[in-house]
Amino acid sequence: MTRADEFQELRPLLFSIAYRILGSVAAAEDAVQETWLRYEASPTLPTSAKAFLSAVVTRLSINVLRSARIRREEYVGPWFPEPLLTDPYQDPERSAELADSVSMAALLLLERLTPLERAVFVLREVFEFGFPEIASAVGRSEAACRQLVVRARRHMNEGRPRFEADRREREALAMRFFDAFAEGDVDGLRQLLAADVQLVADSGGKAPQWARGFYGADQVSQVIAALLTPFVRIGGTVEPHQVNGQPGAIFRDRDGKVINTWTLDILDGQIQTIRTVSNPDKLGHVGPVADAWAVLRETQQARRDSD
Repeated sequence: MTRADEFQELRPLLFSIAYRILGSVAAAEDAVQETWLRYEASPTLPTSAKAFLSAVVTRLSINVLRSARIRREEYVGPWFPEPLLTDPYQDPERSAELADSVSMAALLLLERLTPLERAVFVLREVFEFGFPEIASAVGRSEAACRQLVVRARRHMNEGRPRFEADRREREALAMRFFDAFAEGDVDGLRQLLAADVQLVADSGGKAPQWARGFYGADQVSQVIAALLTPFVRIGGTVEPHQVNGQPGAIFRDRDGKVINTWTLDILDGQIQTIRTVSNPDKLGHVGPVADAWAVLRETQQARRDSD
């Protein structure tokens, strides 16, 4: 097997490691490409291509994350990870676990960790690397890596919900939500929302921003219903789709261009949080990006015309 063949075989794993560390599709792809360049330029063949490549992509991701933290502190409004439609790394025996590890909620919990804690946690808890491999990847002793995992696990567990929803239950509830959504059924929407539900958007200041978000079942259901009918009237579509391993949707304009993505956090039989990503810088990998400001103006005009 050639180096190129080995790399292509491991590429899904490398991307999945980098994305979980960075929360960015574009940055993860850059890290994977740089990993290939270093592998191609290496004068010797490593004993284990998997160990070598995983170590390189991890180190690159840690460095990128450290510099990105400064930019995130200056970010306009809430910061969410870039939406991921499909995780290229597949393990049928751990598909549910892997999907949960890439959810918006899990990635936002990972933001609580230092870059080193985050990398060690991802390698150990998500991809089940041994401590010798992890120590080599991050340049720390095995004992230090064990301590990092313990700290990271404690931080993650402190933020996790106490009761997880069954995946099939989540899918069924999401279908009911989008059915009620499509019908403009305010009462139907309200019944599926937790009393303290949040609807929060990441626009980065580059797309329409919903102030600081909407809170509470009444407000969220009314906002959704008020916007949906005129949005559909101008040719907009809502395409239910798995986003970051969660029930979600892609909103498109009449030309099929992407306006934003939604993900639903579902717990105890209710929707707890709706997160939308509308920053155009985070949507290019999903498809051609719409002019969200123009769509909003047209939607508002359609709403006024119907009043």
